[in-house]
Amino acid sequence: MSPPLFWIDDVPSAGAQTTLRGSEGRHAVTVTRLRAGEPVILGDGRGATALCEVTATSGKDALVVRALSYRFTDRRTPRVILVQALPKSERSELVVELVTEAGVDEIVPWQASRCVAKWSGGKADHRGRPEKAERGVVKWRATAAAAAKQSRRPWIPEVTDLATTTVVRARCADAISAGGQVLALHEDGAVAFRGAVRPAATEIVLIVGPEGGLADSEIADFAALGATTVVLGPEVLRTSTAAAVALGGIGTLTDRWDPARGN
Repeated sequence: MSPPLFWIDDVPSAGAQTTLRGSEGRHAVTVTRLRAGEPVILGDGRGATALCEVTATSGKDALVVRALSYRFTDRRTPRVILVQALPKSERSELVVELVTEAGVDEIVPWQASRCVAKWSGGKADHRGRPEKAERGVVKWRATAAAAAKQSRRPWIPEVTDLATTTVVRARCADAISAGGQVLALHEDGAVAFRGAVRPAATEIVLIVGPEGGLADSEIADFAALGATTVVLGPEVLRTSTAAAVALGGIGTLTDRWDPARGN
């Protein structure tokens, strides 16, 4: 089993000593119960990681380590951006966890027309608390960081602010103009997913609708931009699992999962 991964702002170079503190240090010392001589990986979530050896612990939240080696891992190509319509609340964080473990690079929460879940706008209510949209994004970002740590990813996927359909359209248009492709998952898609993925694409934008599916107007709108409506397979998947299955397909149909290219 690979050593546990913890996040740190500045990853040490080989031979350097550093101390992991705060919530990550507390988790390493009191939950994982790491001790001197054990291996651990420190990463910044932006591609840099260091394999380290624990040299000491201090109190309940300080882990002292010495870096044995340093590594920087480039992002995988093609880059995969998930435009995810908001799932129902009980499955909201599940989708982020699954797609992070499956290797997504960026997650765009989308308020599609048929979404049951609604994230209101605004920065704060009358008590100074974040509004639902801001709270939702914060939860998704925390879930992405935790899932990336669990799956030993050197990159934490970016979670953008809540997007409107207008923002999603612009993102799709930019991807296509830059040599990427947009794949809208739909049970009635005319093209099989396996035949639609272009390994040479610079990036792939996946669009996943809500429980009620993509509206006909949304499908037509994205198709007019150059998106392809695709079907994954014979089973009808939930909105919370469809993207993870698609990411697995992309991993095998492109070089994203090539062991020679690293994590």
